[in-house]
Amino acid sequence: MPSLYTFTDYSPEWPHAFEQAAAQLRSLLGDDLIAIHHIGSTSVPGLAAKPIIDLLPVAQSIEAIAAQTPQLEAAGYLAWGEYGLPGRRYFTRDRDGYRTYNIHIYGQGDPDIDRHLAFRDYLRAHSPVRDEYAAVKRAAYAQHPTDIGGYSDSKHDWIQTVEAKAMAWYLQSGSNPVPVP
Repeated sequence: MPSLYTFTDYSPEWPHAFEQAAAQLRSLLGDDLIAIHHIGSTSVPGLAAKPIIDLLPVAQSIEAIAAQTPQLEAAGYLAWGEYGLPGRRYFTRDRDGYRTYNIHIYGQGDPDIDRHLAFRDYLRAHSPVRDEYAAVKRAAYAQHPTDIGGYSDSKHDWIQTVEAKAMAWYLQSGSNPVPVP
């Protein structure tokens, strides 16, 4: 992970940046893709965040994606392998020392897909929880403005607690994604 990072209010440009990156990934990965989801804080309208666009492409198979790593690298993405999450293929792109994109590719049916979508959709549907998360993130950034690891670690417990609630809500609601307003 880069040592440089910033934190900012929500930007209405983030969905556009997602669409541009998703179009490039569709072009690069073609028929191996089933869907591409915008996840992470930049996918939640109104949520302050690090301005890093997280994409979650769902592939027919993770093996097919692994074979396409050289073409993703040629397009400017850095390959990290599973990077701590079995079944995922993680790629990043930086600009001027700052992370700009995180790509979390999973094979169809991987349970981590629902985990990511549940957390995103829960925050979209529950603005008080979204606002609480923004406060947690602002406090984490104030404590760790030059340490992205410390920033991430200081949010971990809050995320774990809310993620469990989000999964229960998501499964009860029929796993129907909440549209972006």
